[in-house]
Amino acid sequence: MAVNVSIVPCRDYSPEALDAALRAALEPLGGLDWVKPGMTVAIKTNLISRMPPESAAVTHPECLAALTRLLKERGARVIAGDSSGGPFTPAWIHAVYAGAGMEAVVRAGGELNEDFESVEAVFPEGVTVKRFPYTAWLKKADAVIDFAKLKTHGMANMTCAVKNFFGSIPGTRKPEMHFLHQSVEEFCSMLVDLALYNAPRLTLVDAIDCMEGNGPSHGKPRHMGALLAADTPFNADLVCAHLIGLEASGAPTVAESIRRGLCPADWRELSVCGDADSFAIPDFEKPPRNRKINFDSQSPWLRAFLRRSFGTGPKINRAQCVGCGKCAEVCPAGAAQVVKGKARIDGKRCIRCFCCQEFCPKGAVTVHRPLLARLIERG
Repeated sequence: MAVNVSIVPCRDYSPEALDAALRAALEPLGGLDWVKPGMTVAIKTNLISRMPPESAAVTHPECLAALTRLLKERGARVIAGDSSGGPFTPAWIHAVYAGAGMEAVVRAGGELNEDFESVEAVFPEGVTVKRFPYTAWLKKADAVIDFAKLKTHGMANMTCAVKNFFGSIPGTRKPEMHFLHQSVEEFCSMLVDLALYNAPRLTLVDAIDCMEGNGPSHGKPRHMGALLAADTPFNADLVCAHLIGLEASGAPTVAESIRRGLCPADWRELSVCGDADSFAIPDFEKPPRNRKINFDSQSPWLRAFLRRSFGTGPKINRAQCVGCGKCAEVCPAGAAQVVKGKARIDGKRCIRCFCCQEFCPKGAVTVHRPLLARLIERG
């Protein structure tokens, strides 16, 4: 039986540990025999913003360097990159590269993406999106490798291999995608479409140091000590949800993948090489779950009450807020603004995309679940 997911231990980000772990993770999936001399391989990494590797917010650059070395051994040209939040321009992305330590890829013999062309992708097979803005450099490669980071996420609860392809949308077009696909289910269906369109030849997950709590940018590093390789991003995410104690229904990208038949309903139905349970962290701190309240009522007063009482939303920590205005800059609904030096969010306009939480440079925005909802859930 072909192996779907391989999981191996990796104690740290030293080159020696990573080289050994990568080879061990890849071997059950056939290694890199598919890589031929002269191929151009694009490594789609997670560079959410200009954050250092020790924050656990980005795919660790030493992981990318280790993969680059293996690909170079087989004669491939290697290009690594991403479109983070912010403009998809040389000046912005170079600053992100520098902050995330991406020079490690160059030292290993690879290149950092310098192609900032954006095109319109056409994907008639898509369920939620059939046309979308796209970073052209990925399609110019002979093969794409998805190298994701395992983290929590305010809206999607988990960001990993599938959501990593949101970085194929040019930076300043991301808020537009949030606004066009406002419900969690629709947005995550769009993410599944993006993963299908990108069709990675291989999926890898940096789960050595993960991020828990206020992810995907200002949570806490949590050591798991695992490196994963998978045949598809959908199978990778199914296993990763288990590793952080999420049911499939609690990870909307996984739930959508199951609904479409892209992965089984239970990770144990996969062919997994390695002891996944030995890496699982049941008490992994997750963001408050955004439970959808279905109540068919025409009363605006009742709808407002339900939203206030049960709806998860962003909350500003005024002591941490410095009034930089980044939340207002990235908010697709225009719900965030700076008033008297502090951020404010208009709950009536907020679409719960959590862009403000994701890109706040000070971690001053958290995912908030109202007291009444928490009490009912416990009771």
